[in-house]
Amino acid sequence: MGQISGKRVLMFVGDEYEDLELWYPKLRLVEAGAEVTVAGLEGKTRYAGKHGYPCVSDAAVRDVEAQEFDGVVVPGGWMPDKLRRDAKVLALVREFAAGNHLVAAICHGGWIPISAGVYRGVRVTGSPGIKDDLINAGAKWEDAAVVIDRHFVSSRKPDDLPQFCQGILEVLGA
Repeated sequence: MGQISGKRVLMFVGDEYEDLELWYPKLRLVEAGAEVTVAGLEGKTRYAGKHGYPCVSDAAVRDVEAQEFDGVVVPGGWMPDKLRRDAKVLALVREFAAGNHLVAAICHGGWIPISAGVYRGVRVTGSPGIKDDLINAGAKWEDAAVVIDRHFVSSRKPDDLPQFCQGILEVLGA
């Protein structure tokens, strides 16, 4: 697995994001040479994770464009349930999917690709809590630490983060 220098990755953040599911991939991507932009509904805003760890957004979702990035990573927690109601968040995910760019989601992060309508026919995993949502969205559910289907990468929970990040790096490095 080679370095991914020069790759640009968007990550979403909002209140009650799953702390590990944002920070572990962010730091792993930076370590591998990627430039990561964390975007929330408001730019330069401090968001609190489910376990209290803060994250300050680099940008507002409304100010980013999909063509500026090589993919998107969607952490879990309760944050995806709020962000999936934002039309720009969904439009960005649709553009990444349509352009065959990385769409990675872990745990409840799968709610955003579900609401964007990009999971029909895609092999995925996610939190058991959203298994029915994934299936009802037309995804092909698998219970695995990581599922890679073309440019889609998904995992179930924080314990799967090593495999999730390996999948992200594999797709970005392809």
